[in-house]
Amino acid sequence: MVTAPVRTHVLGVPVDVCDVRATALDLQRRGNAQVVTLNAEMTMAARANPALGAAIAAADLVIPDGAGVVWALGRQGYRVRRSPGIELARWLLEHGAAVGWRVALVGASPDVMERLRLRLSQDLPGLNLVFSAHGYQPAEAWPALESELLAARPDLVLVALGVPRQELWIQELPRPRTGLWMGVGGSFDVWAGVKKRAPDWMSALQIEWLYRLIKEPTRWRRMLALPAFAWQVLQERAQG
Repeated sequence: MVTAPVRTHVLGVPVDVCDVRATALDLQRRGNAQVVTLNAEMTMAARANPALGAAIAAADLVIPDGAGVVWALGRQGYRVRRSPGIELARWLLEHGAAVGWRVALVGASPDVMERLRLRLSQDLPGLNLVFSAHGYQPAEAWPALESELLAARPDLVLVALGVPRQELWIQELPRPRTGLWMGVGGSFDVWAGVKKRAPDWMSALQIEWLYRLIKEPTRWRRMLALPAFAWQVLQERAQG
């Protein structure tokens, strides 16, 4: 029996306190469920983008992906561990391969998707990949792809279209639909071997954001959301 998640909010954006893996499995069994991975940058984006905020609020599970969100939850009295979305998604893939789930992958570049399919066939030979499509499709191709995806009746769908596109796309797909749907950002690039995650020591210190900034200096504008997030959390607590 899975304990129901406790839904709280960080700067008005919902996030769940729960056993992430157990809750995800429970939602997968129910079907038509969406998982969102929340970090500080996404929290600030949701405050500025009502459509993204609504998509997050409608999700069945919102996990604390970023250190900033974990810190903000701690200030509310919730002692939780960071739950990186890439790790939950990989665990779901491995579990799905072991139990025979029908898996679908959507997103990333054509080259990354090709590399990913090859890598997963080697790493997870039991994986039942029933659908895959890269994210650089022309607009007119998407309706047919979406129909094909839904007709495949997947048990798990991982979507790497970037924030907020992946969250909005999942929300806007027609119902009913089967399985568990999850936006995974740049996870396909990592699994395909195109990019690397931060070293373990940086993850332990919760400074993966610094590694990403070093590797991709053009992210600096996006990183301005981090001090703004911290300041607003402090202000909210002071005012409360």
